[in-house]
Amino acid sequence: MPKLTIDGKEVEAADGLNLIQAAEHVGIEIPHYCYHPALTIVGNCRMCLVEIEKAPKLQIACNTKVAEGMVVHTRSDKAKAAQRAVLEFLLINHPIDCPICDQAGECKLQDYYMDYDQAPSRFPLAEKNRKGKALDIGSDVMLDQERCILCARCTRFFDEVTKTSELAIFERGDHNRIDINPGQPINNKYAGNVIDICPVGALTEKDFRFRMRVWYLHRTASVCAGCERGCSIDIHQQRGRIYRYKPRFNPGVNDYWMCDEGRHSFLGLQHETRLTTPLVQSKDELIAETWGEAIRRAATIIGNFKHQNGARSIGLVIDAHATNEEAFALKQLMNTAIGSDRIAGLSWSPPGASGDDDLLIRANKNPNTRGLAALGIAADGLDSMALAVAAGELKMLIAFRADIVRALGEAEFIKRFGALDYLLVLSTDANETCQMANQVWPLAAYPEIDGSFTNFKGRVQRIREAFPPPGDALSGLEAITRLGHALDGAERPKTAEAVFAEMANQVPAFKGLNFDGLGLHGLDLSKG
Repeated sequence: MPKLTIDGKEVEAADGLNLIQAAEHVGIEIPHYCYHPALTIVGNCRMCLVEIEKAPKLQIACNTKVAEGMVVHTRSDKAKAAQRAVLEFLLINHPIDCPICDQAGECKLQDYYMDYDQAPSRFPLAEKNRKGKALDIGSDVMLDQERCILCARCTRFFDEVTKTSELAIFERGDHNRIDINPGQPINNKYAGNVIDICPVGALTEKDFRFRMRVWYLHRTASVCAGCERGCSIDIHQQRGRIYRYKPRFNPGVNDYWMCDEGRHSFLGLQHETRLTTPLVQSKDELIAETWGEAIRRAATIIGNFKHQNGARSIGLVIDAHATNEEAFALKQLMNTAIGSDRIAGLSWSPPGASGDDDLLIRANKNPNTRGLAALGIAADGLDSMALAVAAGELKMLIAFRADIVRALGEAEFIKRFGALDYLLVLSTDANETCQMANQVWPLAAYPEIDGSFTNFKGRVQRIREAFPPPGDALSGLEAITRLGHALDGAERPKTAEAVFAEMANQVPAFKGLNFDGLGLHGLDLSKG
């Protein structure tokens, strides 16, 4: 690998890296706008100009590869003068609207002005060019042409990643502007990514604009549960309310991108239908009860069914939105505390949902179908459950995160499972299956718990608790542990880390993995 020196620090960088990437290895930032590691290099912003000894003039760091013996200065007088000049040029026609700009707090123009310029403008405000403001250009993207610095990240994304070319640069000189083709608004399932990569406030998200200042948001590394791809994301929330998902770089899963379906999927987690307390059927309605009452009631009923009809009169349906740890703990509970092997997985996607594409979107809208399969839980077990109900062998069903009524339709559910004597539902929301239940337990949603999902390629990734669940809702593991203790008095691991360790010890597919070792990018299932 070539050895070079950047600002006096010796750097050993892989052959083929550019100077921006090499400098990052030793904690040196070379300012840049147009450069993005996943897009072609155009070198049009000139913000990354650096001085290289023995070179006749300043060079752009984004398009200069590392070389043996190279000596680079990013903060020399020449380099700093060039950075100031570029910033002054970019700000000539930039509006002075930072206090009301929704990009404030994450705008590289603001950041670099403070770091590399801080000079007053010499250009009269009245002579600035006027361009389009707050233009709705489709796919929830708002365009402010005056704030645009023409870095062309957005046009290259549509040209090179989605290959749909919805945006282009029009006009010439200082009248250049980004725009859509006339009469052709953006209609792209990945449009939100141009908002992510826009370094200034030119492209903003319609649904997020002016709803929250970014410096009040807390971010937590997690995984999108919108489909079986499991894109790495950061959850941005404040006081338990999610304001947005942002893609997180993961070279083994989603690179730098995510789809807009996943980006907006958090809205489905914040409905007014969230369950916050255990419920029990009383006459024709569900009424609240305490967790103590709910656990004792369920344990007593399970005991009665075991005594009167045998353990296999009790069945379990686990939805593929359950984590690996929840599915493993439930399977253990069924096998050891209850004694039944009637366990089925449910991996259902709503009709009309988007199908597989060539980039990220998967037709299977469940984040953990592969995880359930790795644990030996078949995703097509509802038919055998229904046959057992019809034969009078299955009396009680536990539905864990599984909205069976929505998956089958009400009429079909009643036809197949209407003869059940008892239905216990563990869910985040008061869904259609809850309306059929004898008992309902409120669960935390996946941004509210620790755990892991396994995507369709077998990559096991961690999800992390971003904030606590609402009301009296519990994590799935806590509910399982309490029920297990009420059934047999045994203590079970309560944390996702402890359950994962047990799972890795017992399930061959997870052998050799450990919870902390999953890190930010995850690890593949064992192939042994």
